[in-house]
Amino acid sequence: MVESHSDRTFKVLSHVIMVILSLVAVIPILLLVICSFTDNSTLLTNGYSFFPAKLSLENYAYILENSSKIFRAYGVSIVLTATGTVLGTAITILLGYGLSKKDLPGNKAISFILILTLLFNGGLVPTYMVYTNTLHVKNTFWGLLLPSLLMNGFNVILVKSYFVTSVPDEILEAAEIDGATEYQKFIRIAFPMAVPIVATIALFTGIGYWNDWNNGYIYISTKTDLYSIQNLLNRMQENLQFLTSNSTGVASYSNGITEIPSEGVRMAIAVLGMLPIMVVYPWLQRFFIQGITLGGVKG
Repeated sequence: MVESHSDRTFKVLSHVIMVILSLVAVIPILLLVICSFTDNSTLLTNGYSFFPAKLSLENYAYILENSSKIFRAYGVSIVLTATGTVLGTAITILLGYGLSKKDLPGNKAISFILILTLLFNGGLVPTYMVYTNTLHVKNTFWGLLLPSLLMNGFNVILVKSYFVTSVPDEILEAAEIDGATEYQKFIRIAFPMAVPIVATIALFTGIGYWNDWNNGYIYISTKTDLYSIQNLLNRMQENLQFLTSNSTGVASYSNGITEIPSEGVRMAIAVLGMLPIMVVYPWLQRFFIQGITLGGVKG
């Protein structure tokens, strides 16, 4: 079939737009990586540049020399992300599967409450009071985990839509006739058919936990050993004392600021913070696209 002129024009414009959008996404990351390998004095003097006057590995060397807090923060982020992803995905998948059943008692009421959470919330102060005064999560690992663990309504709706559109009732009914329980239908039939949406929700949840700094900022005030890598970056952004307190041989802050790779270290840690997501995402991309397209067919 011969393409018309309008079809070819549409394809060319689509490719141009996608290239532009890709560059908009990639260029800041490229600049971040280059700055992480830029000499700190050059970075402070000339600012951010794609073609720095002097390259250096001092930023990454500084991370290795002062690795205790940094690698502890990475450990907290890894444990938090792994735990939150597993629990959050499990809760979301189970609720979405239950809501996909039209004969579930209270289905409409639960769905209404779920949608209501997308429109309104209790506000920061009441939420803080509940978590600190009632649940006592302040300065504990639960302060990082629990606030984000209470499911994302949008993710639940995606899962519900996926089960409704991509897991035929006829298959589940046939399994029920063969004597399968509801648990067996979910584990042996529905869940294996839902791998794309499970991977999608796991990716959403994992990225959310890995990038989260707000929970640590609010609920972690004294136990700095519970800082995730994002909290550490935020702390460094607010107070360069972190760098000076871990440096040696600097007479004073005012005289030694150019010797401390403050800007470059933050860039280097940000690069290291992106690596896990950049490594995992390509493996989940095909599931991510399939889960979004199938899960968004109808509500």
